[in-house]
Amino acid sequence: MHIELRQIRKYFGPVKANDGISLTFESGRIYGLLGENGAGKSTLMKILSGYQPPDDGEILIDGQPQRFASPAEALGSGIGMLYQDPLDFPPFRIGENYLLGRNKRLFLNLKAAHRELSELSRRYGFSLDLQSNIDNLSLGERQQLELVRLLVGGAQLLILDEPTTGISAEQKDVLFESILRLAREEGKTVILVSHKLDEVQELCGHAYVLQRGVFVGEASVPCLNETLVEMMFDQVPDRRERSPYALGEPVLELKDLTVSTYRLSVENVNLQVCAGEVFGLAGLEGSGQRLVLQACAGLLKPEQGKISFDGHDVRGWGYHRLQRAGMAYVAAGRLEEGLVAGLTLSEHVILAQPEHSFLVDWTSARKETEARIEKYRIVGIPDTTADALSGGNQQRLLFALLNDPLKLILLEHPTRGLDIRSSDWIWELLYRRRADGTAILFMSADLDEVIERSDRIAVFSGGKMSRIVDARQTSVDELGHLIGGQV
Repeated sequence: MHIELRQIRKYFGPVKANDGISLTFESGRIYGLLGENGAGKSTLMKILSGYQPPDDGEILIDGQPQRFASPAEALGSGIGMLYQDPLDFPPFRIGENYLLGRNKRLFLNLKAAHRELSELSRRYGFSLDLQSNIDNLSLGERQQLELVRLLVGGAQLLILDEPTTGISAEQKDVLFESILRLAREEGKTVILVSHKLDEVQELCGHAYVLQRGVFVGEASVPCLNETLVEMMFDQVPDRRERSPYALGEPVLELKDLTVSTYRLSVENVNLQVCAGEVFGLAGLEGSGQRLVLQACAGLLKPEQGKISFDGHDVRGWGYHRLQRAGMAYVAAGRLEEGLVAGLTLSEHVILAQPEHSFLVDWTSARKETEARIEKYRIVGIPDTTADALSGGNQQRLLFALLNDPLKLILLEHPTRGLDIRSSDWIWELLYRRRADGTAILFMSADLDEVIERSDRIAVFSGGKMSRIVDARQTSVDELGHLIGGQV
């Protein structure tokens, strides 16, 4: 299968997301598609997968021009895309989601679907509980289901958009093994859209680089990371050493905290976060870190134990009350939990204000939005809707909505989907807040990030907090062993 993109153009008002991009893809190869946030990678892949039409240019499959009106049409021609947030229906069961878009009969043959899904899951090394609802699955499990659906639908070219963001290291290994098998043994073409250069080096044989909507270069992989970084940014960004910081008084204290859902329980958590401290939570997905953050944010009610914030016992306080007291929470699910699809950036800024009047001053709101767009380097305008932003720019918008001052920020995967320069920029902004005494409690699947950014780290394994370690005295290998349950 030979696929060629010729002079693809896509404009969103004054923003040139794709400005005359031409690329080719051959069967049995794995390609990396690189570029900083807003470079046009996701837009280009959405055009190739039929999610949106180009303004100009054409797609050729084996020399024949194609134009897709929907992802279903693209999949019918052998092109499927696995999005950062899988396209599924959480209220439905796995079997029902598996059959969506494939079986148009009134009554679904779930027995046959389960048999087929079990066979395919074993074939690709996936482990799915076929009796579960989608909303009971981890992000990695949802990706596995979507990948199987695409393959059964006839995908010969698979587009994976930041596929390892928010999944565990174990699930990443399973995914990578499946990708390699698909390319080497089944002749599939794979396009990996990623900011993680180590993953590109591990999987890909060739890399294309975009910059501000334009194709700027390519390289055979593996190669030096600096080669790719320089093409992405025109230079290799400087990495600054994190300066030591004198911590203040305790801001958050958890004593014998137990939080449970129907899927998981995390018990007897004891930790203290001080003013100006960056405290990391490390562990496999589903080990309990997220439950602890949600309990601290007032989104889950603890079964037992004490939560003290700024000297007050806040167990039983709701999220909005904690917000007014100086706490903020940035969830991993951008459009599911943090933003509202269809609302503009200006409308988000208005909603994020701590106080509201009956009438909205739209002129002031627009000026404030423009200031935040500039400060947080968001590729968009005040009238851009949140769902029209790239994933990385949605992440920047979440940080742009944080108000001042704050005593504590709770973060899930704070640099999810961000390139190297954007990640450093976000942490620079967070360090400025810590200089004002803000405490930061965050979880991340990236152990390098946890070690590099934290002062102390709490390790979670199997629903228990095993220990707290000094970030400067540990390593990725040691954290990995602790997360795996080794003492």
